[in-house]
Amino acid sequence: MADRRSSARKKSFLQGRVYYNNQRSSVDCLVRDISEQGAKLVFADSVAIPDLVELYLPGKDEVHPVRLQWRKGHEIGVGFGALKKTDDPEADGSPTYLLGRVLKLENECVVLKKKIAELRGQIRRLRSDEPI
Repeated sequence: MADRRSSARKKSFLQGRVYYNNQRSSVDCLVRDISEQGAKLVFADSVAIPDLVELYLPGKDEVHPVRLQWRKGHEIGVGFGALKKTDDPEADGSPTYLLGRVLKLENECVVLKKKIAELRGQIRRLRSDEPI
């Protein structure tokens, strides 16, 4: 069987969590291989999840909107970039587009909060070094 992927996947052993149902439902998974375009997820049991979900990678502190590509037993293949990209910030206002925007902004907030905490720590250290 020929490999149809346009980018090579790298073997991995990352913890993951799949969120769906407006983040009211989730299930843990293991990311067994990953590339720029997708990943193979392995679950403890067979799971019934929708075709469009969020994949959270706590080890990398990343959230990715993904679309299910295939299912086989306890394994699911997902593709990244599941949401339509456009130059128009209003796009079509569809729930899928809005979900992608929210996920992207939430991811940016996480990164900014970490940077703020880092800068506050540096300020505290600088202040503690000043003579009184």
